[in-house]
Amino acid sequence: MEEVLHNLMRALRGSGVRISVSETMDALEAVKLVGYGKRQVLREALGATLAKSQYEKKLFETCFNRYFSRDSLSDEEEAPSPPPEVEYDSEDADLSQMLLSGDNAGLSMAMRAAARQVEITGIWFFTQKSLYVHRILEAMGLEGLEGDIKRLSQGMTAHSQEKAGVLREARDRLAEHVRDFVEQQYTLFAGAATEEMMEKYLRNMRLSNLEERDFHRMRLIIQKMVKRLNDIYSRRKKRSRRGLLDVKRTIRQNLTYDGLLFEPQWKCKKVDRPDIMVLCDVSRSVQAVARFMLLFLYSLNEAVARISSFIFCSNLVEVSHVFDGYEVEEVLVRLQRGIGLGVQLGRTDYGQAFQDFKEQGLDRVGNKTTVIILGDARNNYGDPETGILRLIYERSRRLIWLNPEPSSFWGTGDSEMAAYRAHCSLARECSTVNHLERVVDFLLKTGGY
Repeated sequence: MEEVLHNLMRALRGSGVRISVSETMDALEAVKLVGYGKRQVLREALGATLAKSQYEKKLFETCFNRYFSRDSLSDEEEAPSPPPEVEYDSEDADLSQMLLSGDNAGLSMAMRAAARQVEITGIWFFTQKSLYVHRILEAMGLEGLEGDIKRLSQGMTAHSQEKAGVLREARDRLAEHVRDFVEQQYTLFAGAATEEMMEKYLRNMRLSNLEERDFHRMRLIIQKMVKRLNDIYSRRKKRSRRGLLDVKRTIRQNLTYDGLLFEPQWKCKKVDRPDIMVLCDVSRSVQAVARFMLLFLYSLNEAVARISSFIFCSNLVEVSHVFDGYEVEEVLVRLQRGIGLGVQLGRTDYGQAFQDFKEQGLDRVGNKTTVIILGDARNNYGDPETGILRLIYERSRRLIWLNPEPSSFWGTGDSEMAAYRAHCSLARECSTVNHLERVVDFLLKTGGY
């Protein structure tokens, strides 16, 4: 029965109900207590553990009723009437015998068992409906039924011809019921599969190619990724605060108690949370990547000590203070348009940006600072100021350059990436959400945890 509950969870997630691992475990415990005997009690128990708002309660009830609804074979009002009085014999296949005897309950059980066998929960596209109908019928014993029809059609008696005709009509009715059942399952599970497919597609899609309609979905994906990273590194910090048992100190501390361990001593480890400075190119060519980079980093407020943010195009300005007065999403819009920030959105000038950073932020760069530069390094053939970049590299803990262009484009045309790369601790292509996650994961893993 755990498989039944697992498939229900999958259908609920596809319907828009957020279900965590702990909530899944709570639901399993609730089902152990109430069982599957009473539908109303089961619905109330699962609803109490899985639905967290009025909106989710409505989604839950709709999905629950649809998931546990009767199929047309088990529904007395929709079930097919028994065929004319034509008796089956031992030579007939099992499916033929159920059809001739009007055993709708047996047909319903066989259909659901066949659906599990062909893994109907994996249906993704509406074009797969006919495929799954055929697979379910095959698993129910369609081959044996077709053999009976062929054998009886070749018979010379009127009884044999009549029986073959009855089986043909019953076969066609059965196919209609299976088709209705597959439609129900598609409605339940295709939503979850489509959501998974869209998430996988967007995670690997170049951020510069995103359309406005995808931004909301992308923000949800980033929130899920950030939550996972926060969960990982917050657990590491809790362990590091307490540390392991220090056996020597514990024994020394408890000598006055005749060796009884009343006061255990722990090995304490200082958590060195990374100090990050981010320089983002907000010119048109890298605007989308910079937007999601800032969203990603600022969502990691549980894992990062502080972030100093700068944006640049023709000049560079610090925008850290902007995040204090607005929500992150609104801040990103302000940064994108440069509203009241003093940034000049003209031709990109990396040399001028580095000069401005030398005046505004270089004195804050120390041996615990990680400097991240996000940009395509296209300087419009101006002075690249590689000497300032080398100075930043020497003073910082590490200098990471994230370039939204493929590495094959680095150093071509007006790109100064070949010169800048020599003064970076790490230079990576960063054009998708997956690239962002890997970079931040690397940053946290090497941040002293």
